Amino acid sequence: MIHFRVSWMSGSQVMAGALFLVTAQMALSSLDTSAKYLMGVDIALPLLTLCLLRYGVHMVLASALVIPARGWRALRCKRPAAQIVRGGSMLAATMSFFTTLHYLPLAQATAINFLAPLLVLAVAPWLLKERTYLSRWVACSVGLLGVLIVIRPGAGLSTEGTLFGLVTACIMSVQYITSRKVAVDDPYTTLIWSGAVGSLLLFLALPLYWGEAQQALTRLTAWQWLILLGTGFWGCLGHYLQIQAYRRAPASLLSPFLYLQIVSATTLGWLVWGDIPDVTSWAGIAIVCASGMTIGVVEWRRQ
Repeated sequence: MIHFRVSWMSGSQVMAGALFLVTAQMALSSLDTSAKYLMGVDIALPLLTLCLLRYGVHMVLASALVIPARGWRALRCKRPAAQIVRGGSMLAATMSFFTTLHYLPLAQATAINFLAPLLVLAVAPWLLKERTYLSRWVACSVGLLGVLIVIRPGAGLSTEGTLFGLVTACIMSVQYITSRKVAVDDPYTTLIWSGAVGSLLLFLALPLYWGEAQQALTRLTAWQWLILLGTGFWGCLGHYLQIQAYRRAPASLLSPFLYLQIVSATTLGWLVWGDIPDVTSWAGIAIVCASGMTIGVVEWRRQ
């Protein structure tokens, strides 16, 4: 009876973690959709202006959520250098991915991003001092094959967008690696630092694009302002829900659920722009997702 109760509680925690993670992926897809809409030809909001509001709102919301409950000690971290590198790589990945979205449909851009966690597994033996496993190399190779099918010649995808998508995956792999380095800190501390580093860097660069930002912001309608401020809300909510997910279940068990983001990304891309991947692109997306899910199960069984 005791064993059954412990197993049931463990299973319920994993299910709760999976639900939090899937909801987080939906929130992040909403962020991506909002960014793609704001950077479209009808509005053409400048990239730096968009990122400034996205990270500024994120920082305000995260601080308002965490500091009243945990006090100013929530800002203290054990590895500030790693937090700065993580925050800087997160900002760079955001800027690169928003640029990708300017050129590519949401589903294809998201699929290319799925290459990032596979890249982390491939370089883990050198950067994270982990053991080398053939299964990781196979998963990375298969995932790369899937991405190549998605971005194949004749798919009608922009060359610039494809290149930015691949660059984004590489930058995101750096973000994932530094996320492991800052795992010693409270996750809520990392949530605040995620918004603070990007906000500070964009604020310091503000004199370089203030005139352009001022002109762009003054022509926005009330609805467009709501969408713009919503980028910070969706970003903060997505990262907060991810924290809740990983507090309830280990990453190895949750990793297969990450790939369900392709469902929300495809749905939003279809609802807003009518974009639906063709059959061959779906085959490539399926290969990428299958490789990630499979290696996730393998890593879980190995542990």
